[in-house]
Amino acid sequence: MEMIVLFTMLFGLLFLGAPVAISLGLSSIVTIAFFSSDSMSSIALQLFTAAQNYTLLAIPFFVLASVFMSTGGVAKRLIRFAIAAVGHFRGGLAMASVLSCMLFAALSGSSPATVVAIGTIAIAGMRQVGYSKEFAAGIIANAGTLGILIPPSIVMVVYSAATDVSVGRMFLAGVIPGLIAGVMLMVTIYIFARFRGLPAEPWRGFGEILEGGKQAGWGLFLIIIILGGIYGGVFTPTEAASVAAVYSFFVALFIYRDMGPMKDIAWVLETDSRQARIGFSALVYAVSFFFVWMILSFFATDGVESIYAGFRARALMGLVMALAIAVAYTLWRGENARIGQLPGYIAASLPIWGRNFKLMGRNFFRAFFNEETRKATIDAARTTIMLMFIIVNALLFAHVLTSERIPQVITDLMVGAGFNWFTFLIAVNILLLIGGQFMEPSGLLLIVAPVVFPIAMELGVDPIHLGIIMIVNMEIGMITPPIGLNLFVTSGITGMSLVQVVKAAMPFVAVLFLFLIIVTYVPIISTWLPYAMMGPEITTR
Repeated sequence: MEMIVLFTMLFGLLFLGAPVAISLGLSSIVTIAFFSSDSMSSIALQLFTAAQNYTLLAIPFFVLASVFMSTGGVAKRLIRFAIAAVGHFRGGLAMASVLSCMLFAALSGSSPATVVAIGTIAIAGMRQVGYSKEFAAGIIANAGTLGILIPPSIVMVVYSAATDVSVGRMFLAGVIPGLIAGVMLMVTIYIFARFRGLPAEPWRGFGEILEGGKQAGWGLFLIIIILGGIYGGVFTPTEAASVAAVYSFFVALFIYRDMGPMKDIAWVLETDSRQARIGFSALVYAVSFFFVWMILSFFATDGVESIYAGFRARALMGLVMALAIAVAYTLWRGENARIGQLPGYIAASLPIWGRNFKLMGRNFFRAFFNEETRKATIDAARTTIMLMFIIVNALLFAHVLTSERIPQVITDLMVGAGFNWFTFLIAVNILLLIGGQFMEPSGLLLIVAPVVFPIAMELGVDPIHLGIIMIVNMEIGMITPPIGLNLFVTSGITGMSLVQVVKAAMPFVAVLFLFLIIVTYVPIISTWLPYAMMGPEITTR
């Protein structure tokens, strides 16, 4: 009886257009109040307990980091690097768009943010070299879904909070599937390009790859900070999220200067001498290498007892290599430069450093209260409040399921009907594919995960594998009508009708369907990396 009332109210409210959070919370409260032996005080207790969930703290920080990284400058730098890497293949600009989405996904953890940031630039670029608008839109709509599969993913954090699964293992589990999905899309584009005669960009050499990587380096280093810090044992996923938010703020406002009071003010001016520019770049490369070396060596040697793992030894090795880099750059770029002239080049660059440090000092506090910073923070707060309100009500819904033993009842029914893990995963995929057409990923996952997770554990399905299956289903749901979020976002940035975007995306959706089948029935794709690095996930039934 309780199960019938709970699900009837939930889906009834959803079909009437009630928000997901209200539907989850109201159906749970009514069930407890009138049909359950549980006390009403459990509602307040569960809401309080949900609000104290430490894992959920990662969400606002990842959202904030995503907002700061979603500036046009970061996306342009990633696209330049991607074009330099794969643009020379036939259909290379489209393949570079997919690679850019993969890289940006590793910065933002959000699918709509990936579509907006990369799509607004990449679609226009593809149109200029002869791609059809429909082809370009279809690629971006599909590649943008990788934003929730490639770590760090906000949806993965939501799944971990709903099922009490390790966030770190979920992040690792998304690496190989994310790479496979991206490669499958790029191979499909290459096949299309061969048949349609799509253009290839000229090969600009390895120097362009290095230059693109240099410009995108500050953004790409965020990936190393998050994943290296987590798996190096330096900080938890929640602490990594907070570090990512601070780092993203610093890079967007002070390094790239894509927003804030120093927006579009270059570090080096045309009036600076050649010697000053070379000295400045040499010092930048040396200092950047030193800090990257110190961070990566700290991650790699954390917990290692050796004289070479100490701070002093690592700093000495880093200084020697950084000095070698500064000398090599000066000899390469300087006209008839010699090693002994390095101090002169560095001294000539000091006015550039002084000018920029004074500029940052004058604008340091203004950067925190700038209108663009305020807008970014408000946007992040709105997204966070929406997600947290859904999650808290979803955890109350999960409490009702547990207290009324509803998953156990469903498990007994499915086992009695002859279901095994193979047929169960078919049922889960069908359920999520249908639900994904009508609901936002986080809301659908929070409804379905508490129901199917105990059944999956009973049937021997790996919890990490189940999470990746659910997330891939959410990906497909974001590009299938009528409520596919990526379809609406793509429609908004291209000016195409929703029907046109759906038609454009469909050929590539077939690729993701094939990918879903592979991920579902080849679990080692999802489980090998997290279990090789962190061991198996321990669950209690």
